[in-house]
Amino acid sequence: MILHGQTVIGRQQQPWLVFLHGFSGDNREWQTVGATLADFPRLYLDLPGHGGSAEMAVTSFAQMDTCLRATLAHYNIRNYWLVGYSLGARVAMYHACQQPGGLRGLVVEGGHPGLTDDAARTERQLSDMRWAARFRQQPLDAVFDAWYRQPVFASLDASQRAALVALRSQNNGATLAAMLEATSLACQPDLRAALHALPFSVHYLYGEFDSKFCALATQVTRHCHAIPAAGHNAHRENPAGVAAVLARILRLEIKDTL
Repeated sequence: MILHGQTVIGRQQQPWLVFLHGFSGDNREWQTVGATLADFPRLYLDLPGHGGSAEMAVTSFAQMDTCLRATLAHYNIRNYWLVGYSLGARVAMYHACQQPGGLRGLVVEGGHPGLTDDAARTERQLSDMRWAARFRQQPLDAVFDAWYRQPVFASLDASQRAALVALRSQNNGATLAAMLEATSLACQPDLRAALHALPFSVHYLYGEFDSKFCALATQVTRHCHAIPAAGHNAHRENPAGVAAVLARILRLEIKDTL
């Protein structure tokens, strides 16, 4: 299975930047930030159940990784960085921990490295099953209004929440539910040890108002970057701040860049 994506060509000698969106997003989610990194070739992907990949489905993180590898091979991408947000960050971390040959670095925004005990996994599985049922059965505007009232999105004001509800309600509830179940945090292994063992740099971005993921960031890497004036969805709330951090990371990590 090949994921739908949008490509933008940059300087041929630079590594690709491959962007993975969050749950209910699509390939447009990272394009404002990515446009500021014009020297780099960029691939913005639609994850299964989303956007142009809405008719695709996976059943596990392993199958998601196989799909991502096939997509990279389809685009002949053999030298790349992954940049992922939330669900996309968890997919990116899982992929990185398989140590694929062409991956040169990883940038995670608001991604959970994995639960550490069975009780938490059981609780999360039940929660995600309830959400999946709602996505299948209820009007999406009502489901997303409830979704964005979860504590992790507490920094959103009423107008920001309404804008996200309107945007995300364009999705297909059934395909979102299937992806939510397949990539539930309950099904994800704890990636902390594997992330620390990676032979390349891992950078973690989090919004300054996102206290939960601020605490998780230091469990993933020592390269942690707070994004000012932002909550969980930092690249949407402060795209210029995220773009500046990404440019700085790439400038430091890649010779003769920018």
